[in-house]
Amino acid sequence: MTLRRKLLAVALSTLALPFAGWLYVRQMEQLLRRSQEQALLATAFALGRGLVAVGVTMPAATRGWYVQNARQPIVVDGYGDDWSTLSPWVQRPWPGVRVQLAQDAVWLYLYIEVDDATRTRADAQDSEAQDADHVELTMVRGAQQRGFLIASAAPGSFQAQPMDPPVRGLPDLITGQWQEDAGSYRIELRVPRAQSPDRLGIAVHDADAPARFGGGETDLRPLYSLSPSLSNDLAQLAPTGVRVRLLSADGWVLAVGGTPLGEPPQETGRLAWLDNLAFRALIAPALDRRANLPVAAPRLDDAEVQRALQGHASADWRAGTDAGNVLLTVAVPLDTRGVNRGALVLEQSSRALPLLTNRALLGLMLASVGGLLVAGALLFAFATWLSLRIGRLRDAAERAQRRDGAPIVALPLVDDRDELGDLARSFSRLLDAIGAYTDYLRTLASKLSHELNTPLAIVKSSLDNLEHADLPADAQPYLARARDGTARLGAIVRAMSEASRMERAIASTEGEDFDLAQVVRGCAEAYRPLALPRALSCMIAQARVDLHGAPELIAQALDKLFDNALSFTPEQGWIRIALDSSEDDEGARITVANSGPRLPEAMSGRLFDSLVSVRGGGARIGVPHLGLGLYVVRLVAELHQGKVEAHNLEDGVAFVMQLRGMPRRRLAR
Repeated sequence: MTLRRKLLAVALSTLALPFAGWLYVRQMEQLLRRSQEQALLATAFALGRGLVAVGVTMPAATRGWYVQNARQPIVVDGYGDDWSTLSPWVQRPWPGVRVQLAQDAVWLYLYIEVDDATRTRADAQDSEAQDADHVELTMVRGAQQRGFLIASAAPGSFQAQPMDPPVRGLPDLITGQWQEDAGSYRIELRVPRAQSPDRLGIAVHDADAPARFGGGETDLRPLYSLSPSLSNDLAQLAPTGVRVRLLSADGWVLAVGGTPLGEPPQETGRLAWLDNLAFRALIAPALDRRANLPVAAPRLDDAEVQRALQGHASADWRAGTDAGNVLLTVAVPLDTRGVNRGALVLEQSSRALPLLTNRALLGLMLASVGGLLVAGALLFAFATWLSLRIGRLRDAAERAQRRDGAPIVALPLVDDRDELGDLARSFSRLLDAIGAYTDYLRTLASKLSHELNTPLAIVKSSLDNLEHADLPADAQPYLARARDGTARLGAIVRAMSEASRMERAIASTEGEDFDLAQVVRGCAEAYRPLALPRALSCMIAQARVDLHGAPELIAQALDKLFDNALSFTPEQGWIRIALDSSEDDEGARITVANSGPRLPEAMSGRLFDSLVSVRGGGARIGVPHLGLGLYVVRLVAELHQGKVEAHNLEDGVAFVMQLRGMPRRRLAR
């Protein structure tokens, strides 16, 4: 990974800032919601105390029968089609018994459905009616009470049998319809609202199972309904923007007042859905997505309502029906002298909370994204500047490794006062030391050849004088060995002198146009007797290979390559010389390959340096090798704008010298 990519990856760490800000906005939103909960709960408790203070009649602490308002005309026919809209709130005093009550402006309707597959039939006026399947109604109004027995021997209309003498204010006669099927029977009746009771008792008797349906005990409860007067009182006491519901002890709605409009929307636009999505997805993902409490529902069964009916205040948040608002619902118990007589449910809609948090989140995101872009741009620019500086230092270090003898140029950044400047100064000191050592090695051959010529001449003249002296016979072998050592020293000195002369000759050589194929062909023919008994093969094209350069230097470089191949090729081996030319800018290529030991991989990059030799047991014995031959070959190749490389073959080594020709010099005027 590049330095710029690494710094950009580091810049991504700034994403922790919007994450922390998002957590802060969420905590702020939760704090605002808690404070609003506490405020609305305090309002609910104060409203409950206010209802008691103004003398509002509180519901009884016992369960009651709830009378719903008829939403459509009800026909007393013994069938439940007219009750379908009210059936979701059916009342079940016992398992298998379903009771519904409804009222309109004139009548109070009662619908009872009893599950009973085996029935004993008798009319209410029969003496056996008490032993048959029947229903007893007990009506109480004030201090007056009257009971009725309802039974029928067949489906159709019936007339209830009074069980008590007539009383004022309660009906004298009750008629209705009895219908049945294979699994149940249904009773539907009505009484005038002017004679409707305050409390109603229902007892169901099963002749085949007397213990069923509570053993025939009468379930006497007060009648509840939605009170317009109480709703008016709640509307006057309810705070602005809050809907209030008064519930009985078993959750029936007795009064409704106010409206949860909340604050009017501050602004509308095409992005309202985006704000709503951001609020629900990022700020309040755990917001209750349940449907809001239905306005027209006669009974509330939600969890917070049940907790309030059990004596514990609770609060709950829901997503609003309109985009961009939330609904807070609180429920508190109505505790009168230690007795829970119901609950108060308050609902308040809020648009300011989502709007405030959305604005805070939007501002945070814009600031974070802007900061991230600025930080990323600055880091990218800094990384680019840093990469350019490092690239300049790298290019200068690579140029300092040139092997053409040019002086080492000064490194950039050496005057900078940062870590890269320290690195550049360290490189500069290192390159100075390497340059001084390289110059010393480059001139070592000429210095040694100059210094060794005089003592070598003295030794040779001394040996010549000893040959004319009368030496004993046992001293002659030592004299021969000394002369042989002198000859080897002379060869070494001549080799070093030759390398020095080659460097000077290369520096002053001028190019000429010649046929490279003829030069290589002539050298190859001269090598044939020297290569015996080794096999020498030549692959040289008959066509001309024109080149502008120094033919004598190329011939000397070819001599060095052949001498190197001859040193490592066994007597049963082979040597191959080839010349290839191309029509493009690659120029000509001379290849000298031989069988024998392979080159060590570690020396492939240093093989053509001065005073470097890898000769071992595979080379010829008795020939001095100072590592200058291949160095001369490299100098010749670089003079002709080329290069020389060595690589291993399957059974030997190949040296390839690429030549493009010396640059042509313009004639001076």
